[in-house]
Amino acid sequence: MSLSHSSSVCSCHTFPVSSREYSFSRNGRVVFHGGGSNLCRRFCGLKLWILKNLNLRQGSYRKRQPLNELITRSEHNPLSDERGLVEETGAADLGPEGKILGSDLSDGSYKVGDLPPLSKQFLDGLSDVERGASLCIAVVGATGELARGKIFPALFALYYSGYLPEDVGIFGFSRKNLSDEDLRSIIASNLTCRVDHQENCGDKIDAFLTRTYYINGGYNNRDGMSRLDERMKQIEGGSKANRIFYLSVPHEALMDVACTIADKAQAPRGWTRIIVEKPFGFNSHSSHRLTKSLLSKLQETQIYRIDHMLGRDRIENLTVLRFSNLVFEPLWNRKYIRNVQVIVSESIAQTKKYSDEYGIIRDIVHSHILQTIALLAMEPPISLDGEDIRNEKVKVLRSIRKLDPGDVILGQYKSSSDVTLNGVDPTYCAAALYIDNPRWDGVPFLIRVGTGLIKHRVEIRVQFRHVPGNIYRENIGINIDLGTNELILRDEPDEAILVKINNKIPGLGLQLDASELNLLYKDRYSTEVPDSYEHLIHDVIDGDNHLFMRSDEVAAAWNILSPVLEEIDKHHTAPELYEFGGRGPVGAYYLWAKHGVPWADD
Repeated sequence: MSLSHSSSVCSCHTFPVSSREYSFSRNGRVVFHGGGSNLCRRFCGLKLWILKNLNLRQGSYRKRQPLNELITRSEHNPLSDERGLVEETGAADLGPEGKILGSDLSDGSYKVGDLPPLSKQFLDGLSDVERGASLCIAVVGATGELARGKIFPALFALYYSGYLPEDVGIFGFSRKNLSDEDLRSIIASNLTCRVDHQENCGDKIDAFLTRTYYINGGYNNRDGMSRLDERMKQIEGGSKANRIFYLSVPHEALMDVACTIADKAQAPRGWTRIIVEKPFGFNSHSSHRLTKSLLSKLQETQIYRIDHMLGRDRIENLTVLRFSNLVFEPLWNRKYIRNVQVIVSESIAQTKKYSDEYGIIRDIVHSHILQTIALLAMEPPISLDGEDIRNEKVKVLRSIRKLDPGDVILGQYKSSSDVTLNGVDPTYCAAALYIDNPRWDGVPFLIRVGTGLIKHRVEIRVQFRHVPGNIYRENIGINIDLGTNELILRDEPDEAILVKINNKIPGLGLQLDASELNLLYKDRYSTEVPDSYEHLIHDVIDGDNHLFMRSDEVAAAWNILSPVLEEIDKHHTAPELYEFGGRGPVGAYYLWAKHGVPWADD
């Protein structure tokens, strides 16, 4: 085979390259020999490495793929195999075979901080080498309200902030007959950039949308998932890629969709993870069937049961406060804590309509409330590994007594005409839970969850016991509860950590006042708080599962609630009606008094 020209110019435009200095081997590979070209190639590789290293230090980031995952589109590309690259750059002269300055060419990787191989850096500078996506994320049910309003905006926020790889592939999957451009138009209006740094916002939105694709699943999930799998393979380009499937689908379709993904669309070479929206069944029986079906096709480590309320910073901060502050952990037991209250109160403005199918117990109490209590009450895990934390949470859930219907107040808001708005399932639930273990024996955990109330409020209140033999009793006043210390972890309306202490009022005399040490997040931190969906999707990508319920946690939570749910299903328990925009059922006040707990002020 002969060349059409006798010389060319090296890519660095410095040294001429003679045709005598390279030749084609029998298999068509270009092999470089000594001389100016060899020196030129080595110089170019070094030059590119220096430039890229400087860029990296200035904060720029380019995702690097292993050498053996690069795809060469031209059969005449002289860099079409690893050996040719080593020979071409002269890298073989730099160290033992397969080892170049801390790298391992056997798997195409190198350690952080090590000098990358020159051949790798030379390849990074080639614009004609196309690369496939290293991560694909599919939103099943892409045209639904949740996907449009929360999931796609969260994915873009992660992409904009650099938490998704530049080569990510985003896929929308539904039964509607749409094109890629149709989907991009649907989601574009909901994409916003960070308030605190909006550089290149328009460019980032355009880049994200160009990496967003649509697949019409039709009414046969198996055919639809096969089409999704083929489209993903096209975008991945044969590289080793991971896949995430967010199942934003009706509950009745969940098992079929999940099992079809497991059969038809799992990543050929990387990992596959599936995000499942709550509720996780309707009772113990249906939840067991769902779990059994999922585990027949998937591993437990592949399943991420998501509850967006667990993605709030307040939840993540529970274990930080407990286990990184000596002032709290020694007091975290029945000897010092009198009661714990978990309150989720939705005002009229935030009220969501709970259908007869779900109800507030299945929608909030089963996952969010019980998971919050588990994180509050668990023993210190041996590490921050997700499985170690989940092991401790499930111990707490198994120690909670089954909920006695006599310790539950159910309510339902009504209209001015005394006609209930939401069928038969409760829109309010107040209950007293007890954990039968040495740390918490006898301490009531009271929960109050309601919608259509006068005030929007999400917080945890830890009330401590009275000071034994308090010598300042007379100075506190008649109500000794006014002098009780309290830790308040508030999520809404203003995120804050409050510690209620007793303090002397300045002036002559000795009069005490209950004051609050106030850490108000909006005053202390100027950073914008990410949305909970961003937090949880980021955890899925990282494989951090401690805020997601494991199968045994799901079963233990349903076991706690079963007696009450059975009473509701048999219509043996009628919810107490309360005014829409009021304070909730009156019976909740009596429940607090029954367990000797002062009612938290609204």
